[in-house]
Amino acid sequence: MKVSIIIPAYNEAKTLPQILKAARAASFGCKADREIIVIDDGSMDNTRDVLAREGGIEIIYLAKNQGKGAALKEGFKRANGDIILIQDADLEYDPADYPRLLEPIVKGKADVVYGSRFRGTYQRSIYFWNAVGNKFVTMLSNLFTGLNLTDMETGYKAFRREVIMSFVDRLRSKRFGIEPELTARVAHTRLAGGRSKARVFEVPINYYGRTYEEGKKIGWRDGLKAIFVILYFNLIDR
Repeated sequence: MKVSIIIPAYNEAKTLPQILKAARAASFGCKADREIIVIDDGSMDNTRDVLAREGGIEIIYLAKNQGKGAALKEGFKRANGDIILIQDADLEYDPADYPRLLEPIVKGKADVVYGSRFRGTYQRSIYFWNAVGNKFVTMLSNLFTGLNLTDMETGYKAFRREVIMSFVDRLRSKRFGIEPELTARVAHTRLAGGRSKARVFEVPINYYGRTYEEGKKIGWRDGLKAIFVILYFNLIDR
């Protein structure tokens, strides 16, 4: 078995060495090969210089900044793993949680696993309204998908290869709208010859959120766009 770790990066030169070190060393909780694919999304800092010094990873360079969704799509298409896992390039998500994310898939009980920041032991408390907005768009997404997630916007998601490849060419969101689009695609995609829906699990993860001064990128405008994305990909483009 192989696990593909997909890391989109935009101006993350400060944190990339540490997150790559952690991703290389992290246990999967099972015997598996790993491949690490970093997508440099047109960074303006010295992210490319940092990546050039790193070995044992595959790098995709995008000529200009397109957004997290576009970067992830390129990474998904390049991945060769049986399980595909998303890892942000900052330090908000801890690779020590990989075993939790992978266990339901490895045991054959899940096709997709979400890591919930609201169920973990540690969660850095920063922005009240960000949490309120997150819970609102999660509830709205659940209303249309029929899922019962607590954290649709989580940056930690793991997929069986079959799930991602069933819709990768149809992914359209280029920026942070990729999170609600992925959720809608997962909820409405049928696997095994169209006979069954993907089995979605949610597990607790720890979350070390950063402030805007520390480099946090998502804002209230992305929350408004998420509402449109939820409606569009659940009602129109299914």
